[in-house]
Parts: sequence; C-alpha cells; structure tokens
Amino acid sequence: MIVVTGAAGFIGSCMVSKLNNKGIKDIILVDDFSKTVKDPNTLHKSFLAKIERSEFFHWLEKHAHEVEIIIHMGARTDTTEFSRQIFDELNLNYSKMVWNACINAGIPLIYASSAATYGDGLLGYSDMDDSLSFKLRPLNPYGISKNDFDKWALQQEQTPPRWFGLKFFNVFGPNEYHKGRMASVVFHAFNQIYKGPGRDDHGIVNLFRSHNPAYRDGEQLRDFIYVKDVTDVIYFLMSQTTGSGIYNLGTGKARTFVDLATAVFTALNIPPAIEFIDTPIDIRDKYQYFTEANMDKLIRLGYSLPFYSLESAVEEYVQGYLADHHNY
Repeated sequence: MIVVTGAAGFIGSCMVSKLNNKGIKDIILVDDFSKTVKDPNTLHKSFLAKIERSEFFHWLEKHAHEVEIIIHMGARTDTTEFSRQIFDELNLNYSKMVWNACINAGIPLIYASSAATYGDGLLGYSDMDDSLSFKLRPLNPYGISKNDFDKWALQQEQTPPRWFGLKFFNVFGPNEYHKGRMASVVFHAFNQIYKGPGRDDHGIVNLFRSHNPAYRDGEQLRDFIYVKDVTDVIYFLMSQTTGSGIYNLGTGKARTFVDLATAVFTALNIPPAIEFIDTPIDIRDKYQYFTEANMDKLIRLGYSLPFYSLESAVEEYVQGYLADHHNY
C-alpha cells in the first residue's frame, strides 16, 4: 500500500496517475477533500481510499503495517501568502508528524521541498553539501517553511529507513487548473493566448518586466521542469535502498520566460505576441531572477532517464491537456 499526501493537488494527483500507469492501484489518497475545486484531479483514478488530512494519523495508527512508502506532497504552496503561522502548521509541523510516524512504523518517506529554499541564489543551487541548508535565506515564508523542515530533517538522529527530500524547481503540467495565481506561466500564457477552437483572434502574453539591470525584460531565467519528469524521478526513488538525503529536482538547464512563452505560441501554431508588465509590488523584492538545478547528485545515484525539452513538454501539455481541459 502506498500513501500519497496532497493527492488531490497538482503533483500529488499526477503521481497517482503515474502509479496507476504502472499498474499500482493500492493507493491511499490523503488531502483536504473539502476543497471541491480539486475534485477533477482524483476522478478516474484507481485507489483504495480517500483519507482527510486531519484524520490521517489516526488512520495510520491502524494501518501502518500495510504501508510500503509515504509520498508526502501535501503542502501550502502559495508564495504570496505571508502568514508564518499557516506555513508552520501545514508545511513544517505536519511534515514533522509525517516524519516521526515513518520512524515509528519503519516506513520510507519521499517528501516535497522546494527550490524556493535557495532564496536569491547567491549561494548557488547545489544539493551536494547539506551544510548549505543552514546558510540559505529564502525570500518568502513558503521558502522559509520548506527550508526549516529540510534543516530539521538533517539534524535528526532518528530517520525513516530511507528518505528523500526533493527541491522542486519550476514545475508545470496537467492538473494545475485549480492553482489560480500560483499556476505555471505555461498555464497562464495559454489562457491569455487561446480563445477557443475556430477563433482567428488570439491574445497577447504578458510577462513580468525586469526590475534588475542585469536582466532584460523577459530574460529572467528559470529551471522549468515538466511534472511527468518529476513523477518519473519519484518513481525511481521509491525503489532506491541507499542515498537518503535532499536532492534537487529540475532539468539542470535554465531557460528564459520568453523561451517559455514562445513555446506556447508555437504549440498553438500562432505567431508570438508578448508584452511586458511591472512585477507586482507585493512580490517584487522577493523575486528570483535565476534558478538552475545542479543535478549531479541525482545522476550519481543512478537516475539516467532524459528530461523533456522545454519545447516538447510545452507542446504535450498544451495540445494534450490544456486545449481540451483534460486531466492526467
């Protein structure tokens, strides 16, 4: 039996699809299922049961002996939320409880960290030296909460039998329809451009203007990674018996937002039309201008599958999911 927390969310629901595609159906979905906007993400999935997030540990007390691994994707991911209390409750303290439950029951753990832990990137993006986590200065409460848990995990003498924390870079792909402002730039660009089948009028993509003299407008750089690459890595780690620790999860290749927007236009066979708008004041001083994962650690562990190129991932996402509002 496999437990996936955050199973109605973006990455969690895609992980359930990945498991189903591998013929695995003995899955327990954990989430706050009162948020019905996420219901489409669990439709047509095969699983054993849905467990409310608030009831999970009570359920686990009775069923821990049946659980093979916990994939903990549940978290508050809104980088524009500035309440430390919310993040401490959902990202830090809840994750500590999951960690300790895994220790008590001898269950392996894979959990979601974030590239937001790297802050402005001045200390680089390497996952090779655990001591770096204690020097990082994330730019928002979300990143702080993720880094706080990483640091806490690294300090624990008792650990799950094997564990992997994954610093997700800029993930995009199907099943993010519910995320609103926090959905990927691909999602927002598609909705700005596409007016529906048979329409000849098309929209313009708005990208953030650069407020950093080192970067031209639209040439801010991100390590964009397709969600199916993320689930491939998680599936790989499920079978690893060594190498516990914290790992980057990006492609290792930064691309510009102009590249990303152009890929969306290309996938729709529409000439690019891009305009620039000011970065919102509430996030301007917290904005990352460059992220790029150093992926050597995961490769050394034995991961060898190629990542989607930005263009191929965007094409699949736009044509296979967004154009018809399909879920994965």
